[in-house]
Amino acid sequence: MQQYFSIPEAEALLPEVGDAIRQAMERKSSYEEADSAIGAEAQRILFSGGAMVDQARMESLKNLRDSSANELKVAIEHILSFGCELKDLDIGLIDFRTFYRRQEVYLCWKLGEPAIDYWHGLEEGFRGRKKIDEDFRRNHRGMLPA
Repeated sequence: MQQYFSIPEAEALLPEVGDAIRQAMERKSSYEEADSAIGAEAQRILFSGGAMVDQARMESLKNLRDSSANELKVAIEHILSFGCELKDLDIGLIDFRTFYRRQEVYLCWKLGEPAIDYWHGLEEGFRGRKKIDEDFRRNHRGMLPA
């Protein structure tokens, strides 16, 4: 079930969501480092004709990659548990659904921004972000009015 937020409701979650995003970014970095090391080791093995395989090292790298992947999955699930939508983990981009003039739109926030200052339509994405103005503040709701 979709969750909808007012600006104050979404902003109240930013400290926790920000921490969760940073943790997920760390997990992603660990995964990518391990995956890259596996690729480099595979290249080295290929170029050596397969004669110099360090089984323990490869097993260790695969375990690190797999555990990092599992931790990343858990971290992403934690972010989503707040009711927001993760749009881009690399830059920490999050959207919160809301209503503006009875239309579903997103409140848009990026890690490092001090508050939620932007919104965009469901199909517009980050490049379609618009500054939240007084009209938006007066005419948006976390829930669609009856």
